[in-house]
Amino acid sequence: MVAGVLLVVSLAVMLVGGVVFTNAVEWAGARLHLGHSAVGSVLAAAATVLPEALIFIVAIARGRQDDGIAIGAIAGAPFLLATLALALCGVSALAFRGRRGSARLLLGRQDSAPDLLVVVGALAASVAIGVAGVPVLRFVGAGVLLAAYAVVTWRSVSKARQEGGAAEPARLYFGAAGHNPPATVRVAAQTLVGVGLLAGAAELFVRCVGDLASTLGASALTLTLVIAPLATELPEQINSVLWIREGKDVLALGNITGALVLQCTLLVAAGMAFTDWQLTAPALLAMLGSLVGAALGLAAALSTRRISAPVIGCWAGMYLGGITSIIALA
Repeated sequence: MVAGVLLVVSLAVMLVGGVVFTNAVEWAGARLHLGHSAVGSVLAAAATVLPEALIFIVAIARGRQDDGIAIGAIAGAPFLLATLALALCGVSALAFRGRRGSARLLLGRQDSAPDLLVVVGALAASVAIGVAGVPVLRFVGAGVLLAAYAVVTWRSVSKARQEGGAAEPARLYFGAAGHNPPATVRVAAQTLVGVGLLAGAAELFVRCVGDLASTLGASALTLTLVIAPLATELPEQINSVLWIREGKDVLALGNITGALVLQCTLLVAAGMAFTDWQLTAPALLAMLGSLVGAALGLAAALSTRRISAPVIGCWAGMYLGGITSIIALA
């Protein structure tokens, strides 16, 4: 009972920390005069992925490489992003079609397609390496994924410099009344507070999942795969829903595809380097679901350049079917 209550507390603190950090990092993007694509695909994506990164780091630091928490933190988030999060974006476009003037959610070939292409390649490689189980391939793969992330980030920032500054974000939570834009020191302070909240929540989450798994006789991997993304990724997608409501499709989808790039390159590279990267059935199912969901998005971006109702249905069905199967395999 205590572990369950503390788990809920850790998720609530993680949500608050994510909101605080995201708001601060958007102001950092505005201060750096970055465009929508870089704020969405680099800075907002970093805010989205930070909770899982900290769960992974804490799990490794506590010596929990082999109980599934570390790999679960890496494999669960891409699965939700590449299925349910993209489906919610499509549903949001339909729900706000009156305000937007159209129900079409645009997937740009120059924005979403390159990110999704990297994601598909990274996921295919990570699944192949996990199935092969050859140690040297893990380290080679980690190096390739790190290089891919560096190239994609450089491309996004370079493109953003050409397109101009980003729209001004919501008021900084730590900002002083009447001071807009806020002082740099306040942006930095809010960023540090957000990171601190996320780090503390990640530490509590890892401890509680381990205790709860022992008490229930369940797999720590399964609990992390199912619970962590719902708490750390889905609330962050509120930003994408709000951006879609305002017709800012590039920013909204860049938030998701950018987070996918970071998750599937930087975090997967860390997983390959610091764990044995043995993908058991639940983790493998999540990674394959991510691969199919991203491939579906890539196909839409390269062909119709919009998200249709059948594609939305496929993403939603894949998520529900995948979660049901993961729980059944526990």
